[in-house]
Amino acid sequence: MSTIAFIGLGIMGSPMAVHLQNAGHTVVGHNRTAAKARPLVEAGGTAASSVAEAVKAADVVAVMVPDSPDVEGVLTGDDGVLANAQPGTLIIDFSSIRPDVTVELAAQARAAGFRYLDAPVSGGEAGAKNAALSIMVGGDAEDFSAASEVFDVVGKTVVHVGPSGSGQTVKAANQLMVAGNIALLAEAVVFLEAFGVDTEAAVTVLGGGLAGSAVLNQKAGKMLGREFAPGFRIDLHHKDLGIFTSAAREQGVVAPVGAVVAQLMAAARAEGDGSLDHSGLFNAIARLSGRS
Repeated sequence: MSTIAFIGLGIMGSPMAVHLQNAGHTVVGHNRTAAKARPLVEAGGTAASSVAEAVKAADVVAVMVPDSPDVEGVLTGDDGVLANAQPGTLIIDFSSIRPDVTVELAAQARAAGFRYLDAPVSGGEAGAKNAALSIMVGGDAEDFSAASEVFDVVGKTVVHVGPSGSGQTVKAANQLMVAGNIALLAEAVVFLEAFGVDTEAAVTVLGGGLAGSAVLNQKAGKMLGREFAPGFRIDLHHKDLGIFTSAAREQGVVAPVGAVVAQLMAAARAEGDGSLDHSGLFNAIARLSGRS
């Protein structure tokens, strides 16, 4: 079993770190809000007061923070991983960030004697809590194999998708598809409600046909109940769609549906819904029909 430093103990990182501790690893966690380390400590792990303290004796450093600048700070700051962990340490970045930033950070890490994988996840809070995440991994195949003791604890579908940056590219495509599904589900619910249909019955039958999806299974109930406690916030999905649209433009890829969905997510955020679960995109779509 390994000593694992886990940086970022939020909605996703906390249950992942707890699973690793429960699996027999020694997990040292750090979060900017110290209270968020409590579940890990209750599971037998340790809370560190800084990134430097967390990583100094780690075999593996796992990172799960919100955005590219956060990952850069965790890795390259004076208190960061590259300055304080032991060379040879395996860094696994579970965050969802820009592919080009990942490629640069991977190069810096390798130049400093570290191993590096980008391993963004899909599955949301439920997937993290149930250790059923889908993990798309970029980096060297040998490092991917070495990380199996971590991935097998927190993930259900774990696939090596290519060299550094590939995991982030696949995650951007994932976020496009999820957002599109949420938007269409929201439109469908608004449509059904406008006709006075039994929406719970409608969702049940839709879920049994070609319209069925993980998004429908996990998010329809939130829309019907108008309950949008965050599992994955609109703010973060807005960020991820920005990653997708920027990368698509750089490669000359035309994504007209993606552009519309990105604007809808931006509108939801501008209207004050950024802290809601991304299923709260329903509010923005309902407002367009005067049904908020």
